[in-house]
Amino acid sequence: MATLKEKRTCGQRCEDFGRFVWNSDTGAMFGRTPEKWGILYYVAFYVIMTGLFCLFIQSVTISGMVSANLCVLCVCVCVCVCGVMVWPPTYIEEDVILSYNLSDKTSQRKMSNCLSNFLKPYNDTSQQSNHNCTRGEYFKQEKFEAPHHTKYSCRFTQSMLGRCSGLDDPTFGYNGTTPCVIIKMNRIINFLPNNGTGMAPHLNCTILSGHENIDMMEYFPTNGTFDLSYFPYYGKLAQPTYVNPLVAVKFHLVKEREAKIQCRVVAHNIAYQDSYEPYQGKVVFLLKALK
Repeated sequence: MATLKEKRTCGQRCEDFGRFVWNSDTGAMFGRTPEKWGILYYVAFYVIMTGLFCLFIQSVTISGMVSANLCVLCVCVCVCVCGVMVWPPTYIEEDVILSYNLSDKTSQRKMSNCLSNFLKPYNDTSQQSNHNCTRGEYFKQEKFEAPHHTKYSCRFTQSMLGRCSGLDDPTFGYNGTTPCVIIKMNRIINFLPNNGTGMAPHLNCTILSGHENIDMMEYFPTNGTFDLSYFPYYGKLAQPTYVNPLVAVKFHLVKEREAKIQCRVVAHNIAYQDSYEPYQGKVVFLLKALK
């Protein structure tokens, strides 16, 4: 014979709910003791932190392997922000100063050794595995057809820097008054200079002060061009053997042998006039040959 369940009053229900919220006998709150709440909190905390870490690793990995626009978007909105670097690097406060002594072999050797070490990835042996690309054309790759599921990288050899390659003159002109300076553009994923119009960017150096102290400037490669075949760049994992295209400038110093120079990469989508980023798209340095 079925028994009838006693119907609980409103007061009893309120009492049960109050005991659920706080049970003075067990010290439980909402059915759990403080110890269990603490364990639950730390479990949730570490689950969330692990999830965020996994998302971070995924974003870093993907941006290097595929044509992810994450890196482009952080540096490029309507006008691309390209960084420019100069070698040998010598920084005093915010200025770049390239200074050497004509009567000090150690000073000259320091500058030439810096350039020699910088150009090691560009020697013929290191570049042998890279692709011999068609000059003057973008090297666009839709698929990962290179070994180890990567994309091909175009060959840039040290000899392309001509009289600033260090092959014929290992001093790079620092044993006299014709020093070489090498300019490198920073890498930007999927960046096409001049918005993909087929015009190659080029380096343009101007003398800000000390015009009378520079007789001539020579660019290597010819016209200071960053060839289109090195664009676009697909990321470090997609192109592990990629090397930045370079332009070298040989300065012929005369008289006081000191000048302040600005070099910038010329392209429609590379900004160089920004009050908030004064060194965006260009580099300014002081070149001095002491005696």
